[in-house]
Amino acid sequence: MKFALVIPDGVADETQPVLGGRTPLQAAHIPFMDEVARSGIVGRADHVPASMPSGSDVGTMSLFGYDPLEYHTGRAPIEAAAQGIELGALDWAIRCNLVTVEDGRMASFTAEQIPNDLARSLIELLQRDQCGDEHWKFYAGVSYRNLLVYRAREVAAPFGPRTHTVPPHDITDQPIAPHLPSGPGSELLRDLMERSKPVIAGSKANQARAAAGTHTATQTWLWGQGQRPSFKSFQERFGKRGAVITAVDLLRGMGRLLGWNVVEVAGATGYLDTDYAAKGRAAIEVLKQGQTDFIVVHVEATDEASHEGNAAAKVKALEEIDRHIVGPLHEYLKSQGEYRLLVCPDHPTFLRTKTHSHGYVPFTMCGTGISPDQLTTYDEITAAESTVCLDRGCELVPLLFRDA
Repeated sequence: MKFALVIPDGVADETQPVLGGRTPLQAAHIPFMDEVARSGIVGRADHVPASMPSGSDVGTMSLFGYDPLEYHTGRAPIEAAAQGIELGALDWAIRCNLVTVEDGRMASFTAEQIPNDLARSLIELLQRDQCGDEHWKFYAGVSYRNLLVYRAREVAAPFGPRTHTVPPHDITDQPIAPHLPSGPGSELLRDLMERSKPVIAGSKANQARAAAGTHTATQTWLWGQGQRPSFKSFQERFGKRGAVITAVDLLRGMGRLLGWNVVEVAGATGYLDTDYAAKGRAAIEVLKQGQTDFIVVHVEATDEASHEGNAAAKVKALEEIDRHIVGPLHEYLKSQGEYRLLVCPDHPTFLRTKTHSHGYVPFTMCGTGISPDQLTTYDEITAAESTVCLDRGCELVPLLFRDA
């Protein structure tokens, strides 16, 4: 039997006045997701424990069947795995966003989707600034998403469980001062963030982008710190060979830590302009090759639209996922034999707040051995009517694999 999971990141939302009092899932034309709902079941799952910050690091870990209360150590170490960065037992990885701060406020947590080449050049300048320090090492990632590693050199690092940092996407348009790092080692993080300002300001390429009227980078923002996690492989845990298609380092890292094949797709950007159709074709091709039992297709676009507070873009991204990924993938799965298909986001991301949130997300699942319920559409309101409600979201994948 073949299994597939499609993740429209952060798609769960509230009703929107601009959408006629509907959620984006209700407003979008998503016939293929609704077909999954009609031919299977609809339910709710909570992937982010109340005691943990809401984000894709926690949400996807739960969505893949691993209890984040047991396995989660931080977001950055997962992204480090994506880049093949080995962490020692005492080392720490820290997420390094390139951001725009104006008048003391977080104007853009992405430096307005800073181009890869400019971002890489800024990370190189930041590393040059730290050349005399044996502990710090910057690593360029994709666009604004970069990493900083603290090499402990066999001496305990200054950070710990009480070191507190805040994701910059949670404070869009807000003053940054109340949200600066605090707790053990935080003075080092704050110092690095402060030192980044003149380094970034000195970049002629960055100056040119600012002169063109773009919210370009003004400093780094450090957050998501953690140490090397330890996972039991997905195949050992569930007996399935996995693969993941994503444009986001976090999901690449999670895939590698779980022993999955990480499939790179040309045109996958992690933003609204991603090539949805290419992702759909790649998912089918991976299954055709016969080396994968469980394919995961992750799409970041819906989450990005929420962070921008753009309801129309969120609806459009949803419709693209439905048309180019869920539809073709479901047709292929039906044609090849026994299968199960699951559609589920990792967490809610509200257009109103532009931030990740806690709470239940809707899922829909169909396929071999799954008896249809009476629910016929895939959305938050319908899911709230379901009797299937998982308080521990990590139980959803075991439900997908049950009796298969």
